[in-house]
Amino acid sequence: MTAKLTRKALNRATLARQLLLERSDMPIADAIEHLVGLQAQTTHSWYHGLWTRLTDFDPHALSDMLKNREVLRMALMRSTIHLVTARDSLTVRPLIQGVIERMTMGTYGKNLVGLDQNDLIEEGRKLLDEKPMTFTELGKRMAERWPDRDEHSLAYAVRAWVPLVQIPPRGLWGGSGQAVHSTVETWLGQEVDAQPDLDKLVLRYLAAFGPASVKDAQTWSGLTRLAEVFNRLRPQLTTFADENGQELFDLPGAPRPDENTPAPVRYLYDFDNLLLSHHDRSRVLVDYSQQRPRNGMLPRLFLVDGFTTGWWTVEKAKDKAVLVVHPYRNLLKKEINALSKEGMPLLEFYAPGAEHDIRFEGS
Repeated sequence: MTAKLTRKALNRATLARQLLLERSDMPIADAIEHLVGLQAQTTHSWYHGLWTRLTDFDPHALSDMLKNREVLRMALMRSTIHLVTARDSLTVRPLIQGVIERMTMGTYGKNLVGLDQNDLIEEGRKLLDEKPMTFTELGKRMAERWPDRDEHSLAYAVRAWVPLVQIPPRGLWGGSGQAVHSTVETWLGQEVDAQPDLDKLVLRYLAAFGPASVKDAQTWSGLTRLAEVFNRLRPQLTTFADENGQELFDLPGAPRPDENTPAPVRYLYDFDNLLLSHHDRSRVLVDYSQQRPRNGMLPRLFLVDGFTTGWWTVEKAKDKAVLVVHPYRNLLKKEINALSKEGMPLLEFYAPGAEHDIRFEGS
């Protein structure tokens, strides 16, 4: 008989994999690889994703790793920008090629009808080998050859078919810059993996996000038809059922803490993959519809007892920074104390040297 996992047991297992039950002392690169990257389309908030998972995290060290090309930012899972190690960029990107192509062509493909894909790839690579460019610059240069075509669509055709990197200073801690792109081969001086291993990627997903269903893995990656991969891997996996009877797969030796294991409060960054990597997000999200912000973007949420309990912002004015906490329910005094204790170092991370304060709204 298949063992069942309660929602809370799933929660604790996922938090353990995500380094959110206890901060880890693993090196930055190891953490990024364990998590199979961090979603990183914002300029800096993903630094917080490592701050909340690692002990003594230094954002300047990660910034140096970007400059030294040890890590980079590129379109990967779900065709969104992710921070990954240089090694993973070469192995994961070819596996996600179909996702990026499908999602990009769904928007821009109608403007590219009749053009030869190989010609577009060749021209795009040639231009980006000359110098890194923004998409605006790339589109204008591509339009010199195809003047009757939409510049934006031409640039995104290159994004769809060529692995591109957003290069520094974009993404450096405390810095800024336009989204300028180079090919990953030029940036790293290496070719992408010609024989990437999809089975290995699925196993890594389970290590970071399991236990999980086929649909969960497809939601995380954007890939389709993963059932055949899970069936191929089934002999080496453990299976469970959730409270709804959904089959879940997991690595036999992966951590699955007791569901009553204490879960510390945690402030998450916007676009944290914890919130975006399962078809059924109820293992972490509570009343998800309530948590949709007005602009349609995910807010920065916080966890109490492992589940989303509200959202937060940091208000900065002159030499003062205030953490504003918006709970979705009345908080207990011990929960307020725990959020305050976790919130003060968070403020020091975002606004070092400023005067710090915490304000709870409606609690």
